[in-house]
Amino acid sequence: MTTDQIATLLPKLHEYLLRFRDCFCRRATFEHLETYLAGLISEIPRKSVEPIALAADVPVRTLQEFLSAFEWDHAKARKQLHFMVADHHASEIAIGVIDASSHHKQGSKTPGVQRQWCGEMGKKDNCIVGQHLLYTNNDATNPFGCVLCSDLFLPESWDTDEARRKEAGIPEELHHRTKWKIAIDQVREAIGNGVRFSHLVFDEDYGSVPGFWFDLDELGQRGIGEARSNFLCWATEPHCHSLRAEHSPREVSSLAVHSPAFYNQDWTEVVVKPVTRGESRWKYKATRVQLTNTPKGHNVPTQRRYWLIVAKSLDTDETKYFISNADAQATTYYDAFRYVI
Repeated sequence: MTTDQIATLLPKLHEYLLRFRDCFCRRATFEHLETYLAGLISEIPRKSVEPIALAADVPVRTLQEFLSAFEWDHAKARKQLHFMVADHHASEIAIGVIDASSHHKQGSKTPGVQRQWCGEMGKKDNCIVGQHLLYTNNDATNPFGCVLCSDLFLPESWDTDEARRKEAGIPEELHHRTKWKIAIDQVREAIGNGVRFSHLVFDEDYGSVPGFWFDLDELGQRGIGEARSNFLCWATEPHCHSLRAEHSPREVSSLAVHSPAFYNQDWTEVVVKPVTRGESRWKYKATRVQLTNTPKGHNVPTQRRYWLIVAKSLDTDETKYFISNADAQATTYYDAFRYVI
């Protein structure tokens, strides 16, 4: 953005931020927030603390302390954001996107850093991981989108190291949770604050966990998410509940080929309109299945049935598998489908 554009925008930024003023006990802390955000949208080439502070004629140390040590009511600010989304950007076709992001990080002092899968690098590396819930009103002509929640994923190795936690300033209430558990808590909080989603969409890290689906069911929230090819379910009710192979659930990749529910069904072709990667062509089949609930090691099918969707790209011949807890009368998944393809 140019200097003139930023000068025009600053009054609107100030007006917007005033909605969060009561989340800050000290006026000076609130003013540092405004300085920092104005720097992030400015035309300076580097958006780290030092160049932002120098451009705003603020002591560098002061802005560093604002980010590392100053306090404000984060929970209250997040709730206010949710209220604003619910009041001004509600939509019957709104989509929630559950995703994690990882960022490469050197050293061992940053909270949550350890050697783990780093999407930014495409391999296991030293990084930190954040768990996010995003929102879009899914408007076809002028879509609104924002991040509703972002939380640190704290690895188990950090959770049990009291000295390391204290040195990094990790709050006592923050403990290790799996990413899908963090996501469920984020969705529960957003719904509790009035945000509504037509569907939630997510990748196989969430869709391949039966417990994730059961928690969504308890929230009354529909979702559609990718599942791994070895995800287990039944296309037909087993004759009895046992550990014998003939009564066990099957991998979705096997059901897609060998189950009559699929091979007796014609493909349905769809064109997935551009979201981020451009238009693509797919064909899919779908049937109702039962997931596996495994108390005490026994394979027990759920009473509730879910959709298993097998999708094949007409452009690359790639095959993907999706689960959805939409109702049995659902005939199209397109509105949410395009966000997970």
